[in-house]
Amino acid sequence: MTNQDDLFHPVIELPEPTRRARYDRLVGLDDTKLRLRKEAALLADPRRLQVWAANHYGGDIAALTLFADRAPLFVFAGDVGSGKSALAESFGCDLADFLDLPVYLYRLKLATRGSGLVGEMTSLIGDAFAHMHTVGKRMSGSQGARAVQILVVDEADALVQSRGAQQMHHEDRAGVDAFLAGIDNLAGARLPVVVVLCTNRLGALDPAVMRRAAATFTLTRPDDEQRHAVLTQALDGLGIRPETVRKVVKLTGPAGDRPGCTFSDLTQRLVPSAVFRAFPDRPVTDEDLLALAEELEPAPVFTEER
Repeated sequence: MTNQDDLFHPVIELPEPTRRARYDRLVGLDDTKLRLRKEAALLADPRRLQVWAANHYGGDIAALTLFADRAPLFVFAGDVGSGKSALAESFGCDLADFLDLPVYLYRLKLATRGSGLVGEMTSLIGDAFAHMHTVGKRMSGSQGARAVQILVVDEADALVQSRGAQQMHHEDRAGVDAFLAGIDNLAGARLPVVVVLCTNRLGALDPAVMRRAAATFTLTRPDDEQRHAVLTQALDGLGIRPETVRKVVKLTGPAGDRPGCTFSDLTQRLVPSAVFRAFPDRPVTDEDLLALAEELEPAPVFTEER
């Protein structure tokens, strides 16, 4: 079996300060975060649904059978900079608090796709799922889960592209088959393992993968309210006037054919640029922020053709 270090980036135990901060910065997503917490909690520890049924209905109910064979698979879709990868790698902090359990974040290396040798990608994907299955069994017990594993697959369209694509290589099709087999082995096993696929190209994913997903979360560019919340949080302590923040919200919104700014446009480009402009001689001014907001070109919209 392939060494764990060849399959995954270093495993991170959550909650962890850096990813908790990322989770907190994704403002205006309260409904998405709440749904994600519930979905993940029930997939990771199905006994909690039985406890709920016992508390409110006195025992099992027919609806519980509908949850029994759900695949522990989420799809996070959205444009570049929409926050999908940040959410995928950080929601485990909230889940750890909710379940009062440690959560371990696994991130699949893109090298897991292999070098194109016949059977290589199938073997690597199979090894990755075998590892998650083994760890999941180790963290399961008669009293429920002792820890939860989240496996994040970024740029998932590179791994599980639709097998109907004419240009698709036989080895790539075999890799999709191996991924589906891995998910099917987890479905119904009631293990504390959740797999998350992140993609800019939702339409490129294999239909069989989409059919198995327990939930699909589509993240969009922030609206006026969300941009205001992001900027208010990011600019806290800089002394920027509220009316300036409102102007920046308008400047960073959609205009004509130009899209609005993404979360990362605001938090990784705009606000850091204002700090860099002022450092090291003076504080950040309202004029800095307004000038930079007028100059800022939002990240281009990602299209399926790219």
